[in-house]
Amino acid sequence: MDTNKNPLWHNFFKKTTQLDERIADLWLKTPLFHKISRKHCRALVPDMHLRTYQDGEVIFHQGETGIGAALILSGNVNITSHHKNLARLEAGDFFGEVALVVDEPRTANALAVGPTELIFFLRQNLDELTDRYPIDGARLMRNLAGILATRLRLSNQAISQTVEPSPAVTQNPSASAILPENSELKE
Repeated sequence: MDTNKNPLWHNFFKKTTQLDERIADLWLKTPLFHKISRKHCRALVPDMHLRTYQDGEVIFHQGETGIGAALILSGNVNITSHHKNLARLEAGDFFGEVALVVDEPRTANALAVGPTELIFFLRQNLDELTDRYPIDGARLMRNLAGILATRLRLSNQAISQTVEPSPAVTQNPSASAILPENSELKE
């Protein structure tokens, strides 16, 4: 007999809500949780932090130390830096993932556009995943590395389209053009 489906053996103290299921479903649709076990993702949801923001409310300021990533459950979020709008995110999008791996200042501002609900996946949630489910923890870290590498590549492309290369690089694009004099390349 399958005790998981038998109501007589159901754990009445462990409440599963539709919101918890929705949160797990949304996280699992992100590249951050790609190939992460649904069961393991679902186990983390009760420890995640739900927050509601009003229109125009600051989620975080550039320069503040980050502690985790946020997933948008409803509403929109503007990401800005130095009075420039970098992105407008919507339900199902996530942001702030750099804070999962480094204890550094945020590189942008996040501002709620309209009533907005967010669920925060904190560094301590990542540590818990890694401790309890090492294979999924490693997968998530690999996913995070891929996300950060993609963002770096896209940023480099955007910068290269707006910045003129220096004469030294255009005349001699070899590595020696960027090394100080008297430096040698080691193979």
